[in-house]
Amino acid sequence: MRSFPESAHELASWTSTDWQTVIAGEPEASAQWMLHCARLGHADAQTILGQWLLNGHGLDRDPVGALAWFLKAAAQGHPMGINMAGRCFENGWGASEDCAAAAHWYRQAAAKGLDAGMYNYANLLATGQGVPQDAAEALQWYRKAAALGHAKSMTKIGFFYEDGRVVAQDAAAAFSWFEGGARGGDFRGQYNYASMLAARGRMDEALEWLHKVPLTATPGFKRLAGEQLQHSPHPAFRAVGQQMLDAHGTSTATA
Repeated sequence: MRSFPESAHELASWTSTDWQTVIAGEPEASAQWMLHCARLGHADAQTILGQWLLNGHGLDRDPVGALAWFLKAAAQGHPMGINMAGRCFENGWGASEDCAAAAHWYRQAAAKGLDAGMYNYANLLATGQGVPQDAAEALQWYRKAAALGHAKSMTKIGFFYEDGRVVAQDAAAAFSWFEGGARGGDFRGQYNYASMLAARGRMDEALEWLHKVPLTATPGFKRLAGEQLQHSPHPAFRAVGQQMLDAHGTSTATA
């Protein structure tokens, strides 16, 4: 690993390979490097350090410190730093939960073209948290993020078409958007795409996608999906559901 850079000017000459070497290093050593680079004022380093402080990667978990570094990066206009400041306020990481403050930061990240910022801002608009509820504007932001390849936004658009919210109900459009979310790696997209495949009689394909869901799904989603699948008339689907429940620590007798 390279020696510590002595100045922001030296740090500016680093290549992506140099950064990857630091990021992939032993966690405690990498964290000290990132802390040094963050103190030199490097916005990327400040954002990465904030994430590591949230996760406890090479350092003790420190949500308050994480938010402080995200705000330093945000002050330099760093899109992900801005977005992560919003995440902290939305979730109460290092500060009291404040959806209005979260919306403020997400709106800035979205305006800078960050797909994650667009998605997070759209979520608040869709639910009316921190901002007046506006499903139509939420859909616009989901579309902008989806155009950048954001899989979770594709899935959200699928729900709009499935429910007939803002747009006319359109099962074919919902199917297409869920497929995009699924292929992009979103577990909710994978689950809903599998459900629509099954409804079309494409059972083998549906089962293939269902097996992908628990690889990245949250514990809460695995529990909900597992419970839903227990009501399937198809034994293979019930078996996948039971696997999700077992992974979540829930046991259910199956017929």
